[in-house]
Amino acid sequence: MSIADNLIAFTFAATLLTLTPGLDTALVLRTATVEGQQQAARAALGINVGCFLWGAAVAFGLGALIAVSEVAFAALKYCGAAYLAWLGVNMLLRPRRSLNPSEGQRKTVQNWFLKGMLGNVLNPKVGIFYVSFLPQFIPQGQPLVTWTFALVSIHVVIGLLWSAILIAATQPLSGVLRREKVIAWMDRCTGVIFVLFAARLALSRR
Repeated sequence: MSIADNLIAFTFAATLLTLTPGLDTALVLRTATVEGQQQAARAALGINVGCFLWGAAVAFGLGALIAVSEVAFAALKYCGAAYLAWLGVNMLLRPRRSLNPSEGQRKTVQNWFLKGMLGNVLNPKVGIFYVSFLPQFIPQGQPLVTWTFALVSIHVVIGLLWSAILIAATQPLSGVLRREKVIAWMDRCTGVIFVLFAARLALSRR
């Protein structure tokens, strides 16, 4: 794939991840509805700082290991593909019906920036996405750290734009995104894409 193809493919995958209703969307929607736009903006900033933390983990840790170890690359590739396939199949067969956060989660961490950041850092979906996907979108021979943060920056820009849309149109969007049929449809579509990306990852080469 060319550099342009890699960027387009990653932008599509990152957009899909961002638009899929999940913890981040629920947090921004709830915070904007209950706490106001300013607090929701802080939560959104925290979420995207969490993305950079995941990117740093890939760039300075796991990414370096993959670069020097064929075994580590193969192990990560197949484990990531298996997890993505499992996640995709589960989303197809058992789509969610609700986005409401649990009561216990609502009462923890009242700093909304920190709450958004922790929610992202502790979200295994984001971790698997970065650990499994980022290496395959970096063109061969290109600097790992530079490209990792460039791809993360694309994801962050998409995330900030989506958060701004959610915050600006909280009421109508919250109503639509909380409908059972919409949530189920989004999960099933995402499940199909995850399965396809799992197959691509399993068949990819260094």
